[in-house]
Amino acid sequence: MPKPRETAVYTHGHHESVLRSHTWRTAANSAAYLLGSLKPHMKVLDIGCGPGTITADLAELVPDGHVTGVDRAPGILEQARATAAGRGLGNVDFAVADVHALDYPDDTFCVVHAHQVLQHVGDPVRALREMRRVTKPGGLVAVRDADYAAMTWYPGTPGLDDWLDLYERVARANGGEPDAGRRLRSWALAAGFADAAVTATSSTWTYATPAERAWWSGLWADRTLASAYAERATAGGHATEERLRAVSRAWREWGEREDGWFAVLHGEILCRKDG
Repeated sequence: MPKPRETAVYTHGHHESVLRSHTWRTAANSAAYLLGSLKPHMKVLDIGCGPGTITADLAELVPDGHVTGVDRAPGILEQARATAAGRGLGNVDFAVADVHALDYPDDTFCVVHAHQVLQHVGDPVRALREMRRVTKPGGLVAVRDADYAAMTWYPGTPGLDDWLDLYERVARANGGEPDAGRRLRSWALAAGFADAAVTATSSTWTYATPAERAWWSGLWADRTLASAYAERATAGGHATEERLRAVSRAWREWGEREDGWFAVLHGEILCRKDG
């Protein structure tokens, strides 16, 4: 078997401004396209589980089954374990794993789920092949990823245009594909799923109320200055600290606009493994 490509670096890291976003995520707001397919007995693998909020929700939805959450970053798994323990869940466990080379036998899980993962990996097609391999015949691979170029907002501002241009360049320099949402179906077909086995949908997160705008703009304003993304932007020669400060100010100014509105488009795929 060829060696997995280790070209991608996780752009965001796990700064507090990043976890502010990740811990907000739930199965309802981030995996609604999958929920109708879950059955109480299912065995689920949640890839790139981060702090475990979606993982814990999935465990509650399969009370007679089991959920395994995996992530490449060992440190974040302690927070995931605390999340599950705080909710009294006994049907969930966590482990370190690389989606390019999963340490599980063929045909192990009823559902393999990944949220905001494939945009950050070095070889998304190989990742989907691995996800397919460990899925039982008749089971599902479920993937949802944002598409940065499809994000849209009002009012228009050069500062946020600059943010999008900068983010996409940093993400691609790290080996990822920030416009993953539109590519998911194509990647699934390349990974060996039959055309008829892939259901492709989309959904959005929208930030429009004063509280939503303050939260969304605040986490990006902070992330632009203090996260691993900020370090990689400057170290890679993509931006000066002055430019990052200008982008951060633009986020805060947008967040204070009464007429501000921001939508994040996500691509989604449900892929059934042939029996």
